[in-house]
Amino acid sequence: MIKYNKDKNLLIESNWRPFLQDVEQPNLFRDLFDYDSVPKVAFNFRQTPMDMPEEIWITDTTFRDGQQSTSPFTVEQIVNIYKLLHKLGGKKGLVRQSEFFLYSEKDREAVRKCMELGYEFPEVTSWIRANEKDFELVKQMGIKETGILVSCSDYHIFKKMNMTRKQAAEKYLNIVKMALDKGIVPRCHFEDITRADFYGFVAPFAYELMKLRKESGVDIKIRACDTLGYGLSYPGVTLPRSVPGIISGLKYYAEVPSELLEWHGHNDFYKVVTNATTAWLYGCSSVNCSLLGIGERTGNCPLEAMMIEYASLKGKDDGIDFRAITEIAKYFEDELGYIIPPQTPFVGKSFNTTRAGVHADGLLKDEEIYNIFNTEKLLGKPPLVSVDAHSGLAGIAYWMNGFYSLPEGHKVDKHDEIVVRIKEVIDKQYEGGRTTYMGDDELDVIIMAISPDLHKKLVVKTY
Repeated sequence: MIKYNKDKNLLIESNWRPFLQDVEQPNLFRDLFDYDSVPKVAFNFRQTPMDMPEEIWITDTTFRDGQQSTSPFTVEQIVNIYKLLHKLGGKKGLVRQSEFFLYSEKDREAVRKCMELGYEFPEVTSWIRANEKDFELVKQMGIKETGILVSCSDYHIFKKMNMTRKQAAEKYLNIVKMALDKGIVPRCHFEDITRADFYGFVAPFAYELMKLRKESGVDIKIRACDTLGYGLSYPGVTLPRSVPGIISGLKYYAEVPSELLEWHGHNDFYKVVTNATTAWLYGCSSVNCSLLGIGERTGNCPLEAMMIEYASLKGKDDGIDFRAITEIAKYFEDELGYIIPPQTPFVGKSFNTTRAGVHADGLLKDEEIYNIFNTEKLLGKPPLVSVDAHSGLAGIAYWMNGFYSLPEGHKVDKHDEIVVRIKEVIDKQYEGGRTTYMGDDELDVIIMAISPDLHKKLVVKTY
């Protein structure tokens, strides 16, 4: 069968159409997942061409999947975080949607207050249980789109739901039709897709959804959920773990347009950001993330990381307000009591802080030598130095210049007498057994003790 593909602008041959393989026994891919050892990586050397959509964006699950891993947010906190998401996404609305629970009155109050702000982006969507009552709730709240769980691996179909593939597919299709009857756009969450039989269930079911899309005229969405973080980005890796294979297969075999495809990953094997980027590169328009990567177990894909990835891939920021990333991190720490590991990229207190003397020496000469980009301009976070036994004269000088915001012409040099004397005091402490780094207040006190006049000039900026 030959069909014209408008994305490729070419005739495409396809002699296979997806059909449901209703097996008697579950396919658990025991050669890859034997459970008693680390999951295996297998290759078939099939190369999938990159096929990045013209337009890509991010969706948010901070209030749904993310909130499941933290203390419940208050209504006020949800509204404030939602405002920061809007600010971060910029005028183009690169944070396209945010999904919410609707189960409690508090959940619904938060939704109402967010919708009252009147933002076009992020659009408020929901995630519900697949029953008549919940669909009515979505309708009453005035929400246009909702997520629906359609678990697709045999682990879930056979072991959790005690169904056959045919029974599961029929149940899911009826649920989707229920949503359509209520005038709600269904977003089908293909749970555990990286352990699912792609040709035996995933592609056939997705193909049925696309047929239903044509019949109804409603753009049914598909979220590919890497529930346990098994996804792999390597070229030539086999299904079901291949991210390129899943995304390109959904486009080619199930005829799902890029704009209806979304990737949702977890970080169980440290691959969540790479897998999300790979989903973009191979034809998925949307990646689903949470702020700071919060979420079940190892968490979701960090939304702030994908904003940086977007700018890297596009070569432009498209209105992203990167400084909102720093505001978000501060809000989570100050208002929610959330502890961000200090080494966390972009948001941790130490992500652009060095303690190595040789690095500090480079920063002193030109911060570009040891800083990833202009973190002060983009994120509002200048590169810093923490002073300890290894910082050396250069580290102390760099700390002084930064802490006291010394302008050009007044910056201290690592050979200045005050720097040498500070180091002598610090060295004595570490020789006496100290193991922790020096706090800003401690260093300030040391300078005041060594030279009260200089300290006064530094503090009141009279130099």
